[in-house]
Amino acid sequence: MPAVSKKQQIAMAIAEHEPEKLHAENKGLLEMSHSQLHDFASTPRKDLPTYAHARKARKENKDSPSYAHVRKARKENG
Repeated sequence: MPAVSKKQQIAMAIAEHEPEKLHAENKGLLEMSHSQLHDFASTPRKDLPTYAHARKARKENKDSPSYAHVRKARKENG
């Protein structure tokens, strides 16, 4: 599976080659197999965005503040 952002690709490469340099919040990456880390780390960075956007997660969370206007419109329209 290819990396979805440059930051993810870099984190996977660090986990694969220099795991002692990982930040504490990324230590969970060490539970992945070496081949999984390699698949992510070997993704070419050329066309990747710097960060992956969490749009999908926001759309799934209907209780988030960003959906307040949608809930209000639905109540008004029945």
